[in-house]
Amino acid sequence: MTDNGNDLGKILQQRRLMIPLTLQELAAKSGVSVAHLGRIERGDRFPSAQVLRKIAKPLGFDETQLFIRAGFLSPSPPVAESEGAHIRQLDTYVATLLSQSRWRYSAPSLKSSPS
Repeated sequence: MTDNGNDLGKILQQRRLMIPLTLQELAAKSGVSVAHLGRIERGDRFPSAQVLRKIAKPLGFDETQLFIRAGFLSPSPPVAESEGAHIRQLDTYVATLLSQSRWRYSAPSLKSSPS
């Protein structure tokens, strides 16, 4: 597993423990199995975009924050402007996976105020 996956797992575990939630409670709230959550936290598995969407709210994260940390969304400067607001683009591969899943993707508000 890459350092990025291990780092993300540690971040998720630290947030869960700060709340505090047990793995069992997070599993119940998110619908992701205890075993899978444990593997993610240890860095043995990297969470898919669908799993990140399921665990974001129970952990108090904005989906966009987790997508950026996981590398599914670029933290780089905005790539487009619309009505004066900056908009980030979701990775094409991730957007395709989410659109094909039973969890239809509805984009979270990705607008950020200009600096």
